[in-house]
Amino acid sequence: MITLSILCLLFSNAVTLRRDMSILFNRIAIIALAYCFLQDIVSLSLINKGIGLHGGLLHITNITQIFHIFVFIISILILQLTSFFPRKVWVKEHSSLKHLLFDNFVYYRTKIINKMGEHLKIIEYPLIILFVVSGAIFLMSTNDLVSIFLSIELQSYGLYLLSTIYRNSELATTGGLIYFLLGGLSSCFILLGTSLLYANSGTTNMDGLYVITSISDGAALNSWYKPYYINFSLLIFSIGFLFKVSAAPFHFWSPDVYDAIPTIVTTFVAIIAKISIFILLLEIVYFTSNYFSDFNWTFGLLMSSLLSLIVGTVVGLTQFRIKRLFAYSTISHVGFILLALSITSIESIQAFIFYLMQYSISNLNAFIILVTIGFSFYFYVTENKEHKELLDKNNSPIQLISQLRGYFYVNPVLALSFAITIFSFVGVPPLVGFFAKQMVLSAALDNGYVFLSLVAILTSVIGAVYYLNIIKEIFFYKPEYRINSILKDRKLSSHIYNKDGVLIENLEFKYNNIVMSSPISITISSITLLILLFIFMNKEWLSMGTILVQILFNN
Repeated sequence: MITLSILCLLFSNAVTLRRDMSILFNRIAIIALAYCFLQDIVSLSLINKGIGLHGGLLHITNITQIFHIFVFIISILILQLTSFFPRKVWVKEHSSLKHLLFDNFVYYRTKIINKMGEHLKIIEYPLIILFVVSGAIFLMSTNDLVSIFLSIELQSYGLYLLSTIYRNSELATTGGLIYFLLGGLSSCFILLGTSLLYANSGTTNMDGLYVITSISDGAALNSWYKPYYINFSLLIFSIGFLFKVSAAPFHFWSPDVYDAIPTIVTTFVAIIAKISIFILLLEIVYFTSNYFSDFNWTFGLLMSSLLSLIVGTVVGLTQFRIKRLFAYSTISHVGFILLALSITSIESIQAFIFYLMQYSISNLNAFIILVTIGFSFYFYVTENKEHKELLDKNNSPIQLISQLRGYFYVNPVLALSFAITIFSFVGVPPLVGFFAKQMVLSAALDNGYVFLSLVAILTSVIGAVYYLNIIKEIFFYKPEYRINSILKDRKLSSHIYNKDGVLIENLEFKYNNIVMSSPISITISSITLLILLFIFMNKEWLSMGTILVQILFNN
């Protein structure tokens, strides 16, 4: 279905000259992803222990299918940002169900709904997103070294293109170039690890590798095989993936790239790439963690976890640009995910699945709110010179933490949603982020990783400082914004027509009738309620994690 959608969009892009058709293509991409989502839901009950496809190149299991569904949902929510106009006019007296169904509300100010917004004119955007999603789906299901490399490159090329898709933005081009060059370097590590594994084992199929690593008697292999060789190969192989997920000490590209590229694109780059790589690493770690050699390659993941926790927290304290802050926050979260991944017990894999899902959802909410805050400043002006002189302001309206000063007095509901999401990042109970961290720390302590658990607890406490700084800016200062004097007393005209096109009423509205559009509002409120009320609906989510882990360990 994804392949068919890609082909249709390719042909459509080739024959259309109208840039404003992008909004239609985004909606088509959403329909395609929704169909893929339904297809996976239907086939979920058919697959129990897994099925091999295309001669063993792909391996579909319940875990990969659940995360296929998860990636489709996240992609649909991200595509919503470019599939609908961000603002609408809402007049209470004319917003009943009857009015919505039988009347048309017409106004002619295109700037009100941001029709000419840059993000609504990029016709290739949904096409490239479908390429990235295809790469992510293949990567999670792949079972061969060659198809691993092809999938990661399909995903990465799409992300490089997405980063530089705003052609007129110097910052976005710079960020995309940094991402491309360092992404190319990480691919070299993956290729080197692949070639070493192939040179030593004579097979590119992961099943062959898992057979070698599962042989318990090391003495039987020593005559023809060096036991430490496969571990060093897998360590080099994993360095390439740690680069891609921006784990320390391979994190240096991510703050620059996150900050430079437009916020709508950052939302996608920060989430989808990480989900697919971590699910691939989960299978490799699970099947090779009991290898008989003195040195195990998963020790490298533990070291990276330790460094990620420290770097993500300490360096984040000095940041004043919000997307750079989110980049360091992501590095800190990657530290927790790697810690859960490296332990490979039933509890830790359950914690890993849960943490990865809640991280993705919380991060998605934070970025959507950040984009929405930018849209909500339409009728406000500020005298702050630093804010006026920001580069690339059209593509990333919110760049500095200081821009959020006093936002609670501008839009209290959105400010509260943002605060709930940030408290979830900190790990404040009873929000979903607390349970995720508690599960990881519990699994680490049960398996004797006391030092790493202490570091994780300390970094969580220190990391709360930079999160609380955002809360302080939003709630404890008066805003620097004032309503634009041109709009303040201006009355805007609109007309209400019935379904036959007959004029029913001429209507006037003011600036305070301009609100956020329904898809964005519904998405933010739904995810915020999920984060806030997780304690009341945790059974399904936790049960799913337990079932997936049991299936994995019983295979």
